[in-house]
Amino acid sequence: EGVRGRDEVVQRARARVAHLAARINLERDAAARADDRHARAQELARQREELTRAARTTPDAGERARLEEQARALKEREEEEKRVEYRAKKAADDEARERRKREQAEAQRLLEEERAREAAAVEEARRAEEAAARAKVEAEAGRTLAQGLDKTKSQGFMARLNGLFGSQRQVDESVLAELEEILFTADIGVRTASTLVDVAREKLKRSELKDSERIKDLIRTEVARIVDLPVPRSLEGGGPPHVVMVVGVNGAGKTTTIGKLAAKLTGEGKKVVLAAGDTFRAAATEQLDVWAERAKAQLVKGAEGGDPGSVIFDAIKKAQAEGADVVIADTAGRLHTKAPLMEELKKVKRVMDKAMPGTPHEVLLVLDSTNGQNAIQQAKQFHEAVGVTAIALTKLDGTAKGGVIIGICDELKLPVVWVGVGEKVADLRRFEPREFVQALFD
Repeated sequence: EGVRGRDEVVQRARARVAHLAARINLERDAAARADDRHARAQELARQREELTRAARTTPDAGERARLEEQARALKEREEEEKRVEYRAKKAADDEARERRKREQAEAQRLLEEERAREAAAVEEARRAEEAAARAKVEAEAGRTLAQGLDKTKSQGFMARLNGLFGSQRQVDESVLAELEEILFTADIGVRTASTLVDVAREKLKRSELKDSERIKDLIRTEVARIVDLPVPRSLEGGGPPHVVMVVGVNGAGKTTTIGKLAAKLTGEGKKVVLAAGDTFRAAATEQLDVWAERAKAQLVKGAEGGDPGSVIFDAIKKAQAEGADVVIADTAGRLHTKAPLMEELKKVKRVMDKAMPGTPHEVLLVLDSTNGQNAIQQAKQFHEAVGVTAIALTKLDGTAKGGVIIGICDELKLPVVWVGVGEKVADLRRFEPREFVQALFD
């Protein structure tokens, strides 16, 4: 393409040179003809002046009359030559003026064509870059949810439940007591564990549980019901731009999750602005800067220890001005000041609404799944403060506490939308309830 482009430039240059050469030759011929006409007019004027002088000095009246007649004839020829010279000059001037107009129009046309070619090349390069980004994401296929839950199945409460399910014992109170112990020591939460045991006990009273396999079917059905919550549209639907406020404690994987979401969006051709609202932790801004460069997203940041609301306000305004699709705002997970974290987050949320009424369109809480039941308590606190709309659960592949998903969905009725099962961008996966249940029980 580069060689072909250079050849086109060379051909256009040669055509331009040939056109200029032809024009110069025409102008040279026209100038030569004008010079000839001017010279003839001057020669006729000289001859006329000689005849006029001769007529004045001759004593013969007849000869004088003849010379004067010849002088008049030369005068008419001289004037005719001047008229021809004037018409030729005027025609040449008119032709030059029209030629300049045509050349200006041609130059404008060529300029517009060149601009169009450059714009097309830029657009083609952008599409190629997006295709490469998508290909990269697709190439990093990532781990499955089942792989991410491997420790929960092999080491967590599901391993103990599977032992109970496979015992082939007749279900009685001793089996239910064992079930109760397993669930209460799991990370699904006391309330959820109590609900599951109560449902099983009620089924047993109605003689609907004959063996341990029936318990497995029961638990599976209840878990499927608990996690199957209405899921809000994530990363789209608001604005534009769609504004996401990301909250969570330090160390939960907030910044990494933001970076992966940005990479997914830019891979889809979306224009993304990241707001470095965790101004109390310098490493957070530096980490987000790396992710912004990797994801080819714009980053808006402020001074260390500065006002986080101001940074996020500027990011939203920048996104509006530049037609961005999504704004993802990082926030503090811990403060180095006397201000309580939740009060600071409430303030940031109010500032976002001032920057763009109705924002944030989404409040995404990032939780570390290795925290187990502590993650449920964190979710309660953040939800009371800023109204969480969805949850991203990270580090699922590194823990046996994957059952925390069940407790979060049951106690808070907040949908888990994203789960992290590895380090790659593709390892941040959308949470699918059916896939989760299949991964646990099949």
